[in-house]
Amino acid sequence: MNTSRKAKRIKGESHSIRDIELQRVVITGMGVLTPIGNTVEEYWGNLIAGCSGVERITKFDPSDFSSQIAGEVKGFQPLDYMDRKDARRMDIFAQYAVAVAKMAVADAGLDLSNEDPERIGVVVGSGIGGIGTWERQYKTLLEKGPMRLSPFFIPMMIIDMAPGQVAIALNAKGPNYSTVSACASGAHAIGDSFRILQRGDADVMITGGAEASITPLSMAGFCTAKALSTRNHAPQEASRPFDAQRDGFIMGEGAGTIILETLDHARKRKARIYAELVGLGMTDDAHHMTAPSPNGEGAAKAMELALRDGGIRPEEVDYINAHGTSTPFNDSTETKAIKSVFGEYSYKVPISATKSMVGHLLGAAGATELIATVKSIQESILHPTINYQYRDPDCDLDYVPNRARPKEVKIALSNSFGFGGHNVCLALRKFAG
Repeated sequence: MNTSRKAKRIKGESHSIRDIELQRVVITGMGVLTPIGNTVEEYWGNLIAGCSGVERITKFDPSDFSSQIAGEVKGFQPLDYMDRKDARRMDIFAQYAVAVAKMAVADAGLDLSNEDPERIGVVVGSGIGGIGTWERQYKTLLEKGPMRLSPFFIPMMIIDMAPGQVAIALNAKGPNYSTVSACASGAHAIGDSFRILQRGDADVMITGGAEASITPLSMAGFCTAKALSTRNHAPQEASRPFDAQRDGFIMGEGAGTIILETLDHARKRKARIYAELVGLGMTDDAHHMTAPSPNGEGAAKAMELALRDGGIRPEEVDYINAHGTSTPFNDSTETKAIKSVFGEYSYKVPISATKSMVGHLLGAAGATELIATVKSIQESILHPTINYQYRDPDCDLDYVPNRARPKEVKIALSNSFGFGGHNVCLALRKFAG
């Protein structure tokens, strides 16, 4: 079977594109930390069961905050993945990144000692990065003066330290950087890694997103922006994407990593293949700092580009994992975008929102949601959108309400949209060869 494909000329381009052989790219490993599970198996089992991980915040006293609930990672022990010295020199978001990278490498059965380290790359996205470290060190500055700050303050805080620490831990010397595009960060990281492999610039990419932004400053900022749900009396019912009574998103935290490989490399080592990544679409609304374009044209174009990139007709799509934030404007706009791309078929394609159970993991959302999408392909079942009780006339599609549904999935899309108007769509295909 041919493991590469020709680069396609994009219709309407004025300049020529040199024909190159693009490598096919497959997913061979996954690792997660989420509010409903610290392994892929636990995470997926709770998604299918419709379990919410949203509770009252325990990381600090939220009594003075308008939103007092979040999806916290529970039971994470950094010393299970690194020694004490290394853990003390990382913000928790980087600890998460290292942990899930090690999980994913183990899941892929990759023996990195047998690989060329210069052909192993790492791209990890994060929207906010080491904000917890920033808050603690700023308090130290005010209370004790500048000379009492940790010498590791800057390298603990900066976002690029997540892929940097993963590279150090795994001796990965290939392409390495961060993507920072708010809630699209993890999806951008995966998309960039996809392109790196297609071009033949690496054999393996360790990629995804990590976030640990349930902190007083972060929560206060989102509260004053009136972006968060204030359904404090019913935490597990607060995240309700596409429901008419949705009132804002729920902050979540965690990380997700997938192992991407060229098909040639995966076959040579006889790897188990979960799915094939076949399409990528990236756009920007160029409209507003936080609000999506009203008609969803940027999101629609990202989906169209992903379909075109993967050689997929809209009616071939079996499932869409929605961005689905549980905010009034975003959910209706995403619905408009799906209708724009799929027309009448939009009423036939099932859609579900992972955020209904885990909250919004910001820069880690794209990666953890892509893992859920992979599991739908692998297991032929769709997780539900929980808390869907009241029909919104502006959100009238099939959101797989409240209960998981058996469904063969051969082709799926995963959407991620972020502040700044960033839109990413990733297209997956069931591996059949």
